[in-house]
Amino acid sequence: MKILLRTILLPFLSFSCLFSQQSTAQAAPNPCTTAEQKQFDFWVGDWALTWPGQNAGDVGRGTNNVKRILDGCVVQESFSGQDSMPMRGTSFSVFDATAGKWKQTWVDNEGGYLDFAGELKDRQLILQREATGKDGTKILQRMVWKNITANELDWSWEASRDGGKSWQVLWPIHYKRKS
Repeated sequence: MKILLRTILLPFLSFSCLFSQQSTAQAAPNPCTTAEQKQFDFWVGDWALTWPGQNAGDVGRGTNNVKRILDGCVVQESFSGQDSMPMRGTSFSVFDATAGKWKQTWVDNEGGYLDFAGELKDRQLILQREATGKDGTKILQRMVWKNITANELDWSWEASRDGGKSWQVLWPIHYKRKS
C-alpha cells in the first residue's frame, strides 16, 4: 500500500505544486512601455522619401518601413533607395534605460556598419557617433529627426570636423507618411 501511494500520489502532488506556482506567478511588466520608449513612435510607419538629386532639379526617391518588433522593445527600419540609389539597409534602435540614451545599429548592402547613441532634445531626436576619416582625422556624424508632425518629418545626415561646433548637412531627406 505504501508503495502504491508513493507511486501514484507523489508524482500527482509534485505536478500539482508546480502548477499552482505557475498559476500564481504574475507576468513581469514589459520594460519597454516607459515614456522614453515611446519617443521613437513618431517614426513608426510606411514612408515615402524624397531628397535632392545629384543634379539641380533632380529628386531622389525612396521608401522606409519602420515598425516595432520584439514585444515593442525594438524599432526596426527597412530603407530602400529604390531606383534613385542602390542602397538598401536596416537599423535596429532601442532605448538603453541604463545609459538613458537611444542606441541604433545600421547595416546595409554596401557593407556599412554604423552605431549611434543619442536622445530626444528640444523636439529633435539626435543620434551621433565618432568616425575616423580616410586621412585619419576624427569626424562626428549624426542623424537628426526634426520638424516632426503626424504625417511628415525631416531627417538629415550631418558631419562635423570641428568637434561639433558646426555641422554640415550632407543628406537631407523629407519623409511623408504613405496613406
